[in-house]
Amino acid sequence: MIILDEVNKIYNSGTASLCHALKNVSLRINKGEMIAIQGRSGSGKSTLLNIIGCIDTLTSGNYNLAGEDTTRMNDSELSKIRNIFFGFVLQDFGLIQGNTVIENVSLPLYFGSEKYRNIKTRSENALVKVGMDKYINKKTSQLSGGQKQRVAIARALVTDPEVILADEPTGALDTGTAMEIMSLLKELNEAGKIVIIVTHDDKVASYCNRIIKLSDGKII
Repeated sequence: MIILDEVNKIYNSGTASLCHALKNVSLRINKGEMIAIQGRSGSGKSTLLNIIGCIDTLTSGNYNLAGEDTTRMNDSELSKIRNIFFGFVLQDFGLIQGNTVIENVSLPLYFGSEKYRNIKTRSENALVKVGMDKYINKKTSQLSGGQKQRVAIARALVTDPEVILADEPTGALDTGTAMEIMSLLKELNEAGKIVIIVTHDDKVASYCNRIIKLSDGKII
């Protein structure tokens, strides 16, 4: 489903601060996989995740997603792809603290074509999946770290994406809570979602069926 072929990403090309973040990266990810991306700081982990999620564009090479050549897409088409195919989970949760749980979860649906009357139902269903439906009207500022990450996962799920991309999803959590979040992501993978996780934690990586290690922008 995800095919990267000889992908390069260069920042600040032609300047003294040039950074060759990804170097000839080739990768195939199939439906049903749960993958960890590991490497030292600056190895290209987050850049690779952003390329896969169509947040960033590649400098050269090819990226084929579900049979579509993303390198030929304009910004509007890439935005649509992001909303349809991907759900994003971040280390710092990325929630709007002054809003309620359901307001945070429903936000991605307002950027799609979902009918207004269906938004509340879909948001509630996503919260049921992560065990947070009892907190539907709570402000996210009142939640624990683990609860916030569950809400973030519900937000990632609400559009029913094919792929969940998680960048250090347990980095701000204690060990016990981190393993609960990983068990939840594993359940989602077993239900058919591709799950791709950037992590420095070997315990987190052990939940995955494949580990990709990067060094200086290359898969090693």
